[in-house]
Amino acid sequence: MLIETLKCKNPDCGLRFSQLSGVGRGRRCPRCRSDTFLVTSRSSAFEIPQIEKAGKPTLEIVLDNLRSGWNVGSIFRTASGAGVRKIHLCGITPTPEAMAVRKTSLGAENHVAWQYYSDGYETCIALQKQGYHVWALEGGERARSLFDTSLKLPDPLALVLGNELTGIDAGIMDVCENVVYLPMMGDKKSLNVAIAGSIAMYWLRFGRIDLAGG
Repeated sequence: MLIETLKCKNPDCGLRFSQLSGVGRGRRCPRCRSDTFLVTSRSSAFEIPQIEKAGKPTLEIVLDNLRSGWNVGSIFRTASGAGVRKIHLCGITPTPEAMAVRKTSLGAENHVAWQYYSDGYETCIALQKQGYHVWALEGGERARSLFDTSLKLPDPLALVLGNELTGIDAGIMDVCENVVYLPMMGDKKSLNVAIAGSIAMYWLRFGRIDLAGG
């Protein structure tokens, strides 16, 4: 697919932007609708090299009553990149049947196994019975920094992410073996759940291995 970089001819605008050739509304400026000219083009987007292995633990994700399909889709896309084995969708969490999930996952739902459950608490109990260590990504008195190097990572691990406003079900918190949080600076006390989950997934899968040396 050809990617074009265009620039607006209107001197009061001068917007420079990129788009896929033949996609969208032609070559008019998306801001002022003036004509544009082609600056440069290339054949495709830059690709990140693929790797064949990642560090332990074997990782699965539990989504407890997330509201936003956009967040769920973003988590699917990150999970695919991080080599997450399965996503457990619980309660009101939208599934890939929802358009918002599919639009942000960009097909990742076809590569990451998933299953829906009505009760997230029962899901976590079932995972523990299958030998999974269940952790919560949440705050509170029990929480330890995810980046604490003394924190031993069990295998396999199921990481629970909670509702954007109310967090993780209190019953689930009670049965979680460990609670981890992401350190924060500034005024805000938390991150968007998809962003927080993405950081956690990549740290758990790649944060303690040398990808170049094995």
